[in-house]
Amino acid sequence: MTDILLEGTAKTPEVKFSTDPISMSLSGRSIPENSIEFYKPLLEWVDHSIQAHDQAICISVKLEYFNTSSSKCLMDLFKRIEKAAPAASVDWYYEEEDEDMLEAGEDYDAIIDIPFRLIATSS
Repeated sequence: MTDILLEGTAKTPEVKFSTDPISMSLSGRSIPENSIEFYKPLLEWVDHSIQAHDQAICISVKLEYFNTSSSKCLMDLFKRIEKAAPAASVDWYYEEEDEDMLEAGEDYDAIIDIPFRLIATSS
């Protein structure tokens, strides 16, 4: 598959999914009108680009806000990565004062069996 490079908008995150080397980054806001439609190509990219990948892959997530339907899509994304790339890890960035985003990262970390680094940033 080819790389996915999408500019962020007021409702959708910036997406950088690269195949050489494999890396994934999401940043901005994720409140698309139809989360399933927005995340579908990202899920398909993971299915096709990461197959039994044993090299270390780091996923960078710097979302300032996401809605409930995006949360479900992120869970699906992390589960697919967990299955395909056991050596993957997630760098979950959140603003120091944003307890909701910290808690979201902690929740994913508790559910997904890949390491999460929770990284506080200053605004």
